[in-house]
Amino acid sequence: MLLLARKLEQEIRDHGAKDYPNECCGAMLGTDDAEGREVRALFPLINRRDDSPRNRFSITPEDFRAAERAAAERGLDLLGWYHSHPDHPARPSEFDREHAWPWYSYVIVSVDGGVPKDLTSWQLEDDRSKFQPEVVVAEGVAGQGD
Repeated sequence: MLLLARKLEQEIRDHGAKDYPNECCGAMLGTDDAEGREVRALFPLINRRDDSPRNRFSITPEDFRAAERAAAERGLDLLGWYHSHPDHPARPSEFDREHAWPWYSYVIVSVDGGVPKDLTSWQLEDDRSKFQPEVVVAEGVAGQGD
């Protein structure tokens, strides 16, 4: 289960709409403990993909390190990544699976004609064979407001 405050969910949706028709991307920072996985902050990134940013996103090793550093500075963990699917469903593609890592949460927001629609989250199985859906609880989370 991924706890995602309404405010942060809206920020992901807004980022997807702003970058449309290209994919947006960013990191999710938060806590992962016995009570669940809670996103407490976002770290928006620039889609570094030059050849096909409309249907792919890419981050650099420097982006990855910057996201880890931002999490550490806040006393948080790097929980995963979010990105948009312009004019496609909010489910992972084969490309997404091939480039994902187990353990992380992967939030995808579909953006249809510039309007954000469905938002889903996924986790890659340890053997990297497929994604499993992750329940998103989009509620007011402590400290985030509604």
